[in-house]
Amino acid sequence: MEEFYMVDGPAQGEIVEKKSRFIANVFPVDSEEQALEIVEKTKKQYWDARHNCFAFVIGKNNEVQRFSDDGEPQGTAGKPILEVLTKGNIHNTLIIVTRYFGGTLLGTGGLVRAYGQSSKAAIENSRLLRVCEGVSFSVECDYNSIGKIKYIIAQMNIEAKEEYGANVKLDIEMPKENFEKFKSQVVEATNGQAVFSRVDDIEYKQKCTD
Repeated sequence: MEEFYMVDGPAQGEIVEKKSRFIANVFPVDSEEQALEIVEKTKKQYWDARHNCFAFVIGKNNEVQRFSDDGEPQGTAGKPILEVLTKGNIHNTLIIVTRYFGGTLLGTGGLVRAYGQSSKAAIENSRLLRVCEGVSFSVECDYNSIGKIKYIIAQMNIEAKEEYGANVKLDIEMPKENFEKFKSQVVEATNGQAVFSRVDDIEYKQKCTD
């Protein structure tokens, strides 16, 4: 699969252009139905606003793309919002930009910039997840080795679920690109005593540090 990004939760950004307020709200979404439900709720929340324009992208390969100018001149609102998502390779995400008219017409270029900039502000205020090919697996080791493995896990900034019994079992998920490096380091640190099992391919979501 080609890697992409998505937002980890709702976020908001706002700009003011010639007294018009552009309030952009961003949401993670899994389906077109969910996205449209959020649009309707947002319209009710901002019932006194002149426009609630939106765009969303859903699917690993952008299978679903939709946008609305909601009364703004054609191509001045929904499309620039959509371009923030597509140019940023951001999927499974909805952006709604609410406009409170400030009394001054902005013109086509001004509207395109305002809707695009407010959308970018919302994305910048959100936490992005990198979605890529991953692996899910288990590692079993004795109690003498667990400290060494946990050190490697910490160095690679991944998480593990621990289960203690006669030995220690770790359930781990990580980007597929890091698996061979991790396995090599664990084998070396434990003198080959650690046992890897149940290696499955998954879709892995990794928090971006930027």
